[in-house]
Amino acid sequence: MSVAPQRPLPASRGRAVSGSVPCETRLGAGRGAALAGMLMEDPTATCLSPPVYDMICKLGFEVRENWDIDRIVTQRGDVCWPTITACVMYTRSGLCALSSPSASQSLDYRGSVRLLGPVCEAVHSHLLSLTKGQFETRYAPWLQWTAFPELFPEIFAALESLQGPAISLGLMKLTACLERALGDVLVLLGKDCPFLLRDLLASEELAAVFGRPVMDVLKVFVGSPCGLNLRNVLWHGFASPREIPPKYCSMMMLLTAGLGQLLKRYLEQTRRVLAHRPRVALPHLEEAAVFPDVTPEVLGVLEDVMRNSTFIRKVMMPYWEAAFLSFRSHRFADCAVLLLTQLEAGLRRVFAAVNQCPRRLLTAEPTALYTTFDEILAKHLNDGKINQLPLFLGEPAMEFLWDFLNHQEGPRIRDRLSHGEINLPEFPKEAADQLLAFSGVLLLRFVDEDLSAAFKEEAAIGSLAALADGYRAHFHPVSQLKKQVLSCEKSIRVWPLLPLPEEAARSVATSETHACEAFVTEILRELLRHLPERDGLVSGWDGLPAGRWPEAIQELCGTPIWTLFCPRTVLEVVTVLRSIGACCACVSRQVAASVELRHRQWVERRLRSRQRQTYLHMVSSVKLLSPVLQLILLLIALELVNIHMVGGKSPCEYQQYLKFLKSVLQYTEKLVVYTSQQRNKWSETISLTRAALLKMWNFTEKKQMLIHLAEKSASKGVP
Repeated sequence: MSVAPQRPLPASRGRAVSGSVPCETRLGAGRGAALAGMLMEDPTATCLSPPVYDMICKLGFEVRENWDIDRIVTQRGDVCWPTITACVMYTRSGLCALSSPSASQSLDYRGSVRLLGPVCEAVHSHLLSLTKGQFETRYAPWLQWTAFPELFPEIFAALESLQGPAISLGLMKLTACLERALGDVLVLLGKDCPFLLRDLLASEELAAVFGRPVMDVLKVFVGSPCGLNLRNVLWHGFASPREIPPKYCSMMMLLTAGLGQLLKRYLEQTRRVLAHRPRVALPHLEEAAVFPDVTPEVLGVLEDVMRNSTFIRKVMMPYWEAAFLSFRSHRFADCAVLLLTQLEAGLRRVFAAVNQCPRRLLTAEPTALYTTFDEILAKHLNDGKINQLPLFLGEPAMEFLWDFLNHQEGPRIRDRLSHGEINLPEFPKEAADQLLAFSGVLLLRFVDEDLSAAFKEEAAIGSLAALADGYRAHFHPVSQLKKQVLSCEKSIRVWPLLPLPEEAARSVATSETHACEAFVTEILRELLRHLPERDGLVSGWDGLPAGRWPEAIQELCGTPIWTLFCPRTVLEVVTVLRSIGACCACVSRQVAASVELRHRQWVERRLRSRQRQTYLHMVSSVKLLSPVLQLILLLIALELVNIHMVGGKSPCEYQQYLKFLKSVLQYTEKLVVYTSQQRNKWSETISLTRAALLKMWNFTEKKQMLIHLAEKSASKGVP
């Protein structure tokens, strides 16, 4: 594979030496240097454990037998499944501890790989003997069922190139595409698609479509840690380019075409039509776009960083070079796939070093789990000890990884790519920019200290490092709540801009309305005591000055809050607060729509007498709801700033606090119902609001909110 020519290193630091971890990490310079020593190349030069290495790299080559390709696939391209399934061996004693509890436990994976090896060799030779045109004529019709047929000529070209990174990349994309397509078949049969490919291949429904022997063949290649397990060893970054025999990629291509043939017969017999689930678009990327676009100049410097970073093992370097080349070629999905797998491989290496568990570098045996991102980024190790990797990487880097990989409302790029959920040709450049910039900054931490300083002298690289150091979570529930509050407050602010009739201005407030206004004033006075007194925001006022609600809420939502590894109680409270915020936002939308509609009908004289009275009740209610909803948003923002104080509550106090929040939630849920255009119960909202404000006032009087707990802690000098 061709790569961009290597740029000269910065003139003042023109040497490449084995790196040390920069001293500004939380582990300190001494331990950072020791870590660099542990990251030096090991003599085995593989991350495959001996049994896994034997399974993938040796077992399928033990049987020397020349197969006639006509016994495997006909001249027309029809796959002879009986020939292939006859090579699958079974045993009653060889149980795989991680297999699903089904008939797959009786598969003899080693025996099957041994016998299938020569078949794969014959298939590989056969495909290499075809021209691109012959391949497409013979197999393209049978690959349409995957909904991504254009992938397979690309993989065919990779096989012809004999380039290991391209073949591995092709196999990763093929397994993702196959998993998505098999899931579509399962959905066609009325079943939900499981998250794990292993469970998908074990389903009885797919066995009814394709046949149990055929599904067992797939399990040997991609469905079990007892077999070749090609999908997992590649997607989790264990296998180097030279460790994946190309013949297995060829065999997976043929198996996919053969599945298409079997599916066609099934659809004809049952008169069904296969519908493909829509692909997933990556959500809210603009929110997490912290790094600027990677320009060709910056890319060149990052390539220099890559070649001098001990984060990368030599055997994995071709993957990194392929990732950079993919970015240059505008193949952003390919770049992301390669970066994600190699970030996992490199971070696993650091994880094993800082936690002093070198065996965790290797693929696991069938009786143990792999060390994947889930463990690498966790707070604790399996034995309950503190994972040292988060301490080493620092909070900003961990927040970035959690944002892009783990948080449910984030892009979850690796999951969605590996399960075939994303339309690869439409993969956004913005996502590749963020991953590439973050990877470059991470690699820079494993470059010799002098050389690292020279790289940072280049403005673009120094800027990337500074942005990385200042990264904050965007997709954590706490961050999402902040955005929700700000958005809702902005929508409520629009209410006064809506036109109101003159009769509404002359409406007389009821005693109940006056009671609500008094409660709002008293509760607000209590909350204002806990606002940060800066920039004259409160300035000794008993109430918040007109027009300063937005400023107060924005300032609170701009306060940094620790989000990494939040305790369960914090997340529970945030969940309730988000539900309250969602209801407030819904009420705001409904009020704005109703006021606009009824005002238009009022002006056009299309409201009957009773509807006119309802409209006036609505206007009166809206005057009250605006400050009440803003009060609730201020309450949410204040509690959120002090959210970690919830850990200081006793179990009984915590339950009482949750009960209070759920009462506020219940109020806002009823508001959603009452303010809907279907119900129009505007007069009832005032009574409902009075009861809710009374509960809020009583609870604030008891000083049991988080703002009160924070005040007590501060008075005692507790940090």
